[in-house]
Amino acid sequence: MKRGDEDRFRVRPGRPRPTDEGGSQRFTRQVVRAAQRSGAGSGRPLSRSSGRGAENGRGRVAARLRGSRLGPRSRRVIVKARLVVRAQAAPGSTAAHLRYIQRDSVTREGERGQAYSAGDDRADVHGFVDRTAADRHEFRFIVSPEDGIELDDLRGYTRELMGRMEADLGTRLDWVAVDHWDTENPHTHVVVRGVDQAGADLIIARDYISHGLRGAAAELATDWLGPQTERELAERLAREVDQERWTGLDWSLSASARDGRIELADLDARSGPPGGRGALVGRLQTLERLGLAERAGTGAWTLAADAEATLRAMGERGDIIRTMQRAFRGDVREHAIFDASRSPAPVTGRIAAKGLADEMHDRGYLVVDGMDGRAHYVALPDRADLADYPVGGIVELRSPSAEPRRADRAIAAQTGADNLYRTDRHLAAARQAARTGDDPEAFVAAHVRRLEALRRAGIVERLDDGVWRLPGDFLDRAAAHEASRATGAVVDLRSNLDVGKQTRAMGATWLDRELLSGTRPAAVGFGAEMAAALGERQAFLEEQGLATRRGQRMILARDLLATLRSREVAVAGGRLAAETGLEHRPVAEGERVSGIYRRSVMLTSGRFAMLDDGVGFSLMPWKPVIDQRLGQTMSAVSRGGSVSWEFGRQRGMGV
Repeated sequence: MKRGDEDRFRVRPGRPRPTDEGGSQRFTRQVVRAAQRSGAGSGRPLSRSSGRGAENGRGRVAARLRGSRLGPRSRRVIVKARLVVRAQAAPGSTAAHLRYIQRDSVTREGERGQAYSAGDDRADVHGFVDRTAADRHEFRFIVSPEDGIELDDLRGYTRELMGRMEADLGTRLDWVAVDHWDTENPHTHVVVRGVDQAGADLIIARDYISHGLRGAAAELATDWLGPQTERELAERLAREVDQERWTGLDWSLSASARDGRIELADLDARSGPPGGRGALVGRLQTLERLGLAERAGTGAWTLAADAEATLRAMGERGDIIRTMQRAFRGDVREHAIFDASRSPAPVTGRIAAKGLADEMHDRGYLVVDGMDGRAHYVALPDRADLADYPVGGIVELRSPSAEPRRADRAIAAQTGADNLYRTDRHLAAARQAARTGDDPEAFVAAHVRRLEALRRAGIVERLDDGVWRLPGDFLDRAAAHEASRATGAVVDLRSNLDVGKQTRAMGATWLDRELLSGTRPAAVGFGAEMAAALGERQAFLEEQGLATRRGQRMILARDLLATLRSREVAVAGGRLAAETGLEHRPVAEGERVSGIYRRSVMLTSGRFAMLDDGVGFSLMPWKPVIDQRLGQTMSAVSRGGSVSWEFGRQRGMGV
């Protein structure tokens, strides 16, 4: 063998062949089964009063045994777990999560993810969701082997891991999984129903979730790939020395620290794998450079109290910057992370990319190419659906308002010196100020609903029907209430269409609103593209007789948005009339229409609701509040592009 050949030649163990459960694996299962027969680790229902069900649940014995074979050279696997309780989850949470994890571009080939189960490469996801409908809870796991890229058969690995989990818990599991290859570390999402094979609630011991399953996953990865070589260990440690994130070396340093102080002698004792001591010393020098550690004499350091939190934040920021760089494929942009707590000015731009910042909790993010020429990263609010934000669509990012609502100011204006608000007094004033088409009753009813919300918050007091007592600092307390409810950024979708598709669209587009406002975008990035699109839109409006050029100026039609909206609604109404056989009834400004909410229709001018009265139908501007009332009877009044909705057949029940 020539010199250096030993560096090129390397034995790589393949996937272990099935055996008759010999060795420690057989011993583990025998102990677990014996413990289960004796009653230990039974899956009795969780006691809500004591909260100890998860401590005495299934897998308690296996949690103590799993990982006992692991050593310094074993493969590492990260396992994240979440218990989802139905009563606390959003409606359709399971279906939404499965949509997320089966999204596009997650396979090796960049295609849509495919769910699989223990025996089916194409799992029946809809059937799985239906089976979970009556479950009390479910479990969600992310399994991420550190060397997952070398596990060619990640699906086979997951199936064998779930088989070990079934043996540890003493029951068959109903689960589906999706492999993701779209990151540096391939990983698998697993969703497990919260019932055992007998249909009873599946209660898993906390120790098994936090330690046992990770031990089983690490043992399996080591069985498949073999122990890490000295070279692999040295390379991993060398990578961690300079990383600006929380690493395995930091865990070791934290474990060695005594009251925040680390002695070199302790590092000698805990050197572990080859090169471990040198890597730990190098890591301390990196932390010293970052201001997170300082020397405390010869051979000693002290760690900053916030070292872990700071390193995790640095790692998160680094991940965000890399995500933004991938979204722009090398195009130079100034990067900005939208922080709602600092109340920056609103940002408007095009969605350049989107994804999940927290795959375990389905929390999404957007990368926005702003009109200001900068790239912006924004975390979406909780429970926001990524499907509602198409790539290429236009969004506005802003901080939540900490001001009193307009309704709060109107209520305060109608409150007398006795600090009492009376609906009859407000109704009389509304009738006196009403214009043709106004609905004073609906107007006052909307303010009553606001008062009910403030009453539940303990801000106002209802004395009698139509009579409310307000505190002297009502507006200040209403503003504080709004601020307390505000979490994260507000992300408003202004258009689901790319600006290129808006230039010749028949409808009230976002570009039209920007023309009317006289917006001047930046001359780089999306700003430059938007400026060109505005010019094309002006030419289209001129063709349609909705704009006139006078020298260098373009004069837009007075009712531009209403005209474009009515033209598009007429075309969409004709198409729906041919489809349904019902007559389309255009709606005049201020006219009240009633009917059953049949469906919503997305147009260039926005989303519209179809109200069917049995003979004909009308299209009215849609609001999120009606989306859960599909098939119900409601009424609506439209004014200036906005709409007031009323539910049921009685007045005063609207929004």
